[in-house]
Amino acid sequence: MSIQFAPDTGLLTLHTAHTSYQMWADSIGVLHHLYYGPSLGAGDDLRGTEFYSDCGFSPQPAGVEDRRYSLDTINQEYTGCGVGDYRIACLSLQNPDGSRTADLRFAGVEILPGKYALPGLPASFGSEDDCQTLRITLKDSVSRLTVTLLYGVFEAADVITRAVLFRNDADGPLTLNKAASACLDLPFGSWDLIHFQGRHCMERQKERMPLPRAVTTLRSARGASSHHHNPFAILAAPDAGEEAGECLGAMLVYSGNFKIECEVSQMGSTRLVAGISDENFSWTLAPGESFTAPEVLFSYSATGLGDLSHQYHRFLQEHVIRSRWKDRPRPVLLNNWEATYMDFDAERLYRIARQARELGVELFVLDDGWFGHRVDDKGGLGDWQINEVKLGCTLPELIHRIHALGMLFGLWVEPEMVSADSDLYAVHPDWAFAVPGRAPTTGRSQLVLDLGRPEVVDHLYQVMSHLLRDNDISYIKWDMNRNLTDVFSRALPASRQGEAAHRYLLGLYALLDRLTTEFPDVLFEGCAGGGGRFDAGMLYYFPQSWCSDDTDPIHRLKIQYGTSFGYPPAAMGSHVSASPNHQSGRSTPLATRAIVAMSGTFGYELDLQTLSDEEKEQVRSQIHTYRSLQPLLLQGRYDRLTDAATDRYFTAWQLTAADQSTAVINLVVLDPQANPWPIHIRPRHLDPKACYRDSLTGRVCSGAALCHAGLTLPALMGTYPAVQITLERTE
Repeated sequence: MSIQFAPDTGLLTLHTAHTSYQMWADSIGVLHHLYYGPSLGAGDDLRGTEFYSDCGFSPQPAGVEDRRYSLDTINQEYTGCGVGDYRIACLSLQNPDGSRTADLRFAGVEILPGKYALPGLPASFGSEDDCQTLRITLKDSVSRLTVTLLYGVFEAADVITRAVLFRNDADGPLTLNKAASACLDLPFGSWDLIHFQGRHCMERQKERMPLPRAVTTLRSARGASSHHHNPFAILAAPDAGEEAGECLGAMLVYSGNFKIECEVSQMGSTRLVAGISDENFSWTLAPGESFTAPEVLFSYSATGLGDLSHQYHRFLQEHVIRSRWKDRPRPVLLNNWEATYMDFDAERLYRIARQARELGVELFVLDDGWFGHRVDDKGGLGDWQINEVKLGCTLPELIHRIHALGMLFGLWVEPEMVSADSDLYAVHPDWAFAVPGRAPTTGRSQLVLDLGRPEVVDHLYQVMSHLLRDNDISYIKWDMNRNLTDVFSRALPASRQGEAAHRYLLGLYALLDRLTTEFPDVLFEGCAGGGGRFDAGMLYYFPQSWCSDDTDPIHRLKIQYGTSFGYPPAAMGSHVSASPNHQSGRSTPLATRAIVAMSGTFGYELDLQTLSDEEKEQVRSQIHTYRSLQPLLLQGRYDRLTDAATDRYFTAWQLTAADQSTAVINLVVLDPQANPWPIHIRPRHLDPKACYRDSLTGRVCSGAALCHAGLTLPALMGTYPAVQITLERTE
């Protein structure tokens, strides 16, 4: 059994293949957290590891005389508020009398087969063979708030999911001002925090630091999970590296304002709380109403960051991404954006597509500028009708010409936004976020539609579904090019404006659910100015996301490296673009650009007509190579062989087939040296008893020799040279 409950002791233990998670409800109903780590025996009871001490200024619950017992020092599974725990709280509650206290006590447990679902929210899924669900009920007897803690225990995947349901069982309204999804109290140990910060065009830059004795906060207040902080964090032992050491991850399945908080307490324990950000958030529950907090995915590894990443990669691929495309090879695409920007007509697009098809590209994607009176980024958003005057033909006529080349057709859209200079805004200005009496701020000359309003979602569904129904479109790039401001919904009363940002996400998720369900064969790719909404919530609907608007391959090494800690390479949109690069001005070889882009969903974003004959032959070869790599991207293992965050000489990474029959090592030299040091790398996760032939030298070595003694490469000279080495198991 994955879940064990002992009613006589109140002890609860969750088991996965390699981990255990233990908690217990004491005699007064406080739910303690005891342990999360390597597997325990079926009968192990860790209550004896708890430490009690009179710390001073740590009060006792009502009716408790023992000064050693305080909610301020007990490691808890989920906290109340205002009752003596001064650490980060999971909950902030406003009662009808204005008080802000909630004292949550254990009221029952239920163990169910299969996986719970979260209505209206993306969440992991699994069958009765994959998963068990644990429901723990906590109640506050005075406010009559019922809190249900949900746990999904995926035994084989080594993942435990968490979510929370709040229900008002009182006669009057209750207001949640904070409603976190999960709390994890780690009683002992020192931890480093690994998180992924950045900015537009430089997303998910890995940063590692020891947790101080203070509150450390990662958050987004932008209405999207953001380019700036990702809703994924790792706590790692100070000595943990890629191949050894304790580490555990917390990943939110949510795409909006979030907060991950860590605090090292006065007693040395570490608390992590994750969920929707409480800044500008509130949610009023009328009697009988409920609120659902989004899911958090926890995973633990005692064998280093590489295994932790692999656990997340497989889990997202198998239990979060639900698209029919998740296991399918993705078509190699060409996107016209950096080839033409908005300066195009149908004839120019056709010529670009024809050249791409001659070189083996399978999908042509028409980016921004095809609709309304869109000639620049100042107008037209919201008017999703083809601009036939600009294009010189109808959309079906263009699609027919692309199909006649033997190519699929894809389209860029940005449905969540509206331009003030648009027909939609002229008719429905009230549909955009704006504070009455104030001129709204703009980003990229656009406003944000209030997707918390059902009529707005219905309109967008009608527009997008007609577009897909009336045209043979195989791929949609769904973009979001500004963050939320002036978050005020005309559909909500003044007292409920704190709900607007979350209702926006619920509306978006409802829209995506309808479209992806109705059009399951369309390949959807998420985008938010590049990687501004690269999270597990969006991957539930879209099997891949555009990793960054920065296509400079040297920058991409760090961006894709940071992304790989939590997200699978098959989810990373990555393209070969022009050189010099349009974002950085850097010049890099075509081969290097391709090797970097092949570690994601591969494509081109340039006018291939401008390449030399030699470069065109390289493109043909690159596409052939990528097709052979797709099984490794979809089902294989990704390993970081160097630390791209700090690499100065070279960066290397590896893709390995699930059956260990093939591995591909990719390496980019950042700084070629005179009188160079050797470039030496050690592959990982090969069959030690098998023999492998390497494509660079033709030598045959055992997997053990390769993994332990490694490979020494010849000197690589020039401007950002790169090499791709295939290791094939011999018979």
